[in-house]
Amino acid sequence: MTIRSLALAIACASLIAGCAKKEESVAAAPAAAAPTAAEADAFVQEAEKSLGDFAEYEAKVAWINSTYITDDTDWLSARVGAESVQKSVRYAKDAARFDAVQGLSFDTRRKLDTLKQMIVLPAPSAPGAAEELATLATGLQSAYGKGKGTYKGVPTPGVELEALMGTERDPEVLKEMWTSWHAVGKPMRADYVRLVGIANQGAKELGFADLGAMWRSNYDMKPEEFAVLTDSLWGEVKPLYDQLHCYTRRKLNQKYGDAVQPASGPIRADLLGNMWAQEWDSIYDIAAPAGAGDIGYDLTDLLVKKNYDAVKVVKSGENFFTSLGFAPLPDTFWSRSQIIKPRDREVICHASAWDLDNKDDLRIKMCTMVNASDFVTVHHELGHNFYQRAYNKQPYLYLGSANDGFHEAIGDMIALSVTPEYLVQIGLLDKSNVPDASRDIGLLLRQALEKVPGLPWTLLVDKWRWGVFDGSIPVDQMNKGWTDLRLKYMGVVSPVPRSEEDFDPGAKFHIPGNTPYARYFLARLLQFQFYQKACEIAGSQGPLHRCSFYGNKEVGAKLNAMLEMGRSRPWPEALEAFAGSPDMSGKAVVAYFAPLQTWLEEQNKGQQCGW
Repeated sequence: MTIRSLALAIACASLIAGCAKKEESVAAAPAAAAPTAAEADAFVQEAEKSLGDFAEYEAKVAWINSTYITDDTDWLSARVGAESVQKSVRYAKDAARFDAVQGLSFDTRRKLDTLKQMIVLPAPSAPGAAEELATLATGLQSAYGKGKGTYKGVPTPGVELEALMGTERDPEVLKEMWTSWHAVGKPMRADYVRLVGIANQGAKELGFADLGAMWRSNYDMKPEEFAVLTDSLWGEVKPLYDQLHCYTRRKLNQKYGDAVQPASGPIRADLLGNMWAQEWDSIYDIAAPAGAGDIGYDLTDLLVKKNYDAVKVVKSGENFFTSLGFAPLPDTFWSRSQIIKPRDREVICHASAWDLDNKDDLRIKMCTMVNASDFVTVHHELGHNFYQRAYNKQPYLYLGSANDGFHEAIGDMIALSVTPEYLVQIGLLDKSNVPDASRDIGLLLRQALEKVPGLPWTLLVDKWRWGVFDGSIPVDQMNKGWTDLRLKYMGVVSPVPRSEEDFDPGAKFHIPGNTPYARYFLARLLQFQFYQKACEIAGSQGPLHRCSFYGNKEVGAKLNAMLEMGRSRPWPEALEAFAGSPDMSGKAVVAYFAPLQTWLEEQNKGQQCGW
């Protein structure tokens, strides 16, 4: 690419319309000389400036749309989304022109690759495709945000149903909530199929086999190698999940009887205390081991008794990070965040963390409730915020985590430290009430019910999408593909018959929200590697699951050294910088739950495990 054509491409990337004719004139011009390394450097510099300048505007529009859902904000978000897609796709296509250039610096090559891989939904070059894709994406997300199910016949928002799934024990009411909420996905089906078709074509224009291959290419390895890695990692932890499934099914059978939950085969999904059966800790009262089930405290009760409100819950999360030596959140965090659900408008309650200016405009978006689940979620979300600020001095194309699993894992690592010892340190639990070693199985079981089911769940969500994207799951069998994968990986089934009239994937935010999900699978593993290393640095004695590194500045300094790298280096280097090894592994998960797995195997003797 010549300097002249490069400048024209960059100018076109900033326009919504009017570029087609100019691009045609470039195409009709005599063939340009082969691009050079100097032109690649200049292209990256201009791309970073243009995208960086646009990012704050785009983020603020997205924030408004998420916290004030109206037809007008939907329209505005779709328009800005279309512009963003057009810019990103044009830069991605221009970046591909430098693939064969020799002598590029490490940073220029890495940033060119990032430009090709950073798009979640690439639009093809066909006129109107970007606008249609953005409109579809915005409409799907808004349909989810506006969705309601029913509880005992009363229309109820999804966030409230999620909480009720953890406390309700009437199987008929659980079935009603599950079925009514999953109906939210039905109207999305046709739009989702159309969206996949457009985005797949966009991915192919960028040189990828399909959208799934494009997503998987973002892990410093070939797409097929990443798929193999996830299967290998799942194999390391599957025996633990199998034992937990077997034990939990028996407890549910004892609670509800054969007519509701048979003693063999899969588990009925709505009985597991979570709308998607991805976390089972809400049914600990059912699964608790005889004689050892009382772990000595209830975190929700502790929060209520100590007069916590939503803001104080968030303050606790901030306090963990400041105890490690991180600077406090800016004042604007507290004045601009959505911490509680507004009463006067529709919002997206799904928790998320934001950095609107890639500097210090950090925010959290939640509909926070004073309970154990949201206490942990706050620690997770603030992990994103502190990570965002740690790398904010990196160039624009390095603003991100080493891979997207790292971003999710940091907060989860902090959440793992919500142990009895930590609760004592922050004054929520009296030292005299800390459970002794006889309660360890109960503590571990409760933690396993929260953490372990998420491993197969987070794997199957993108397994389903990869199948839809590459056609191995046909569009007329999408719901069957979903239920088949849930059965294969999780051993759970729907409480009522499903058909292709349904679109159950649409009932999970990340599907209509088009958020790649493999990151959460990686995070479920990385958090234990990070936690294990943090406890080692802190010199923690005793069982790993009781460790708290709260207040340890050495952990904070070493953690920050990894976080501030952003995505400037391949993720194995970032992993090694903190964890001491470049290899991702499930061994830390197995080590953490080793006493529990031995106990589960004893409890399951004579049972027909599996499904």
